[in-house]
Amino acid sequence: MAREAGLIRRGILWLLLLGPFFFLSYGLANTYTAGRDDIGSLVFAWERHMPLWPWTIIPYWSIDLLYGLSFLLPRTRQEMDRHALALLYAQLICVACFLLWPLRFTFERPELSGLFGWLFDVLMGFDKPYNQAPSLHIALLVIIWTMFARHVRQPLWRGLTHLWMGLIGLSVLTTWQHHFIDLPTGALAGFVCLWLWPRQGALPWQAARIARDPKRWRLTLRYGLGAMLLALIACKLGHAALWLLWPALSLLLVGMNYAVFGAAGFQKDADGRLSIAATCLLAPYLLAAWVNSRLWTWRHPQPDEVCDGVHLGRLPGRSEASSFVSIVDLCAELPAPPLPRHYHNLPTLDLIAPDSQLLAQAARAIEDMRQHGPLLVCCALGYSRSASAVAAWLLLSGRCNNVEQAEALIRNARPGVVLHPAHRLALQQLEAHP
Repeated sequence: MAREAGLIRRGILWLLLLGPFFFLSYGLANTYTAGRDDIGSLVFAWERHMPLWPWTIIPYWSIDLLYGLSFLLPRTRQEMDRHALALLYAQLICVACFLLWPLRFTFERPELSGLFGWLFDVLMGFDKPYNQAPSLHIALLVIIWTMFARHVRQPLWRGLTHLWMGLIGLSVLTTWQHHFIDLPTGALAGFVCLWLWPRQGALPWQAARIARDPKRWRLTLRYGLGAMLLALIACKLGHAALWLLWPALSLLLVGMNYAVFGAAGFQKDADGRLSIAATCLLAPYLLAAWVNSRLWTWRHPQPDEVCDGVHLGRLPGRSEASSFVSIVDLCAELPAPPLPRHYHNLPTLDLIAPDSQLLAQAARAIEDMRQHGPLLVCCALGYSRSASAVAAWLLLSGRCNNVEQAEALIRNARPGVVLHPAHRLALQQLEAHP
């Protein structure tokens, strides 16, 4: 992809804004927090055994260089601006947390000499041990690492990049700058910023609409209650149970997708992949959703041909996908496998009937793509969303005269199909206004 003109100058302008803002906001937060008497700490017992490796101050410091170099990588103005805004939001989120919930680093670092000692002295000249969770260092690392991973393609350099970025992440512990709780919370802040400012596509709030479907609100309530229960258990038990905050967050975000963001909240792109931010934030839910799809279909994992080379089934695995030339995918919440030559993604929310407009798009895609060879129409299970898309194709292509006939043909091929009244209503709207 050709690089847009003027990006170097634009990157420099962003650095001229972000650099002073970083030192000003971070320094003021440090100064303010240092004068408070309500600063706590959160330290796990095993952290007492964390070694101090003075040499890791070098990868720790190197994030400043990589911060600047990351502005040389974007290929478009949009990518540049969203990268800069993600870094800005990370700064805002972390500094706000430092002011609202200040924590203190509790270990006393011994006196160090030589180059490493000098680097620590320079760092301590403006950094204080009062601003811990979420680690701004880790939040910025997540954003910068993602940018480098996207653009460094040569295998050797890519491997070295990942190794060095990993060392930077480790260094926040081995320089005795942060306690462990700061790392996952910092990573969370970074991924939230990447989710808010994705590299391409619509921004989350641009597609946001308050749901009007009562079923979406019922599902929002269920996911919200699940998130609340997990969060309460995590806070009550503490220690290792704090990891339950991750699935709690993932359920909360899924609930927000049902209430506001819709299928776009999963950030599944035209190639069938979820964004790195959505993948990491939703990882516990995604794992549960994949297991659920396999449990529900383990007795009947294979797709079924409805007619004329159009098959209906679950989202395929790698080996299953190789049997098809084309795929029409209606699943929003799970990534697609390595794709065939022809792939069309129309993401829809699980357990929610697609509207008539989307079904019409799916019908056109099915008719166009089946010309290339065997076609699979799929969703997580292959029983509702994808079945309604095949029914829409049967109606609009004239293969069936009404919804009942289309449903009967599909059930004959795949008996477990479940079409609710909402599915039938959307199909009847297509039947009335083809």
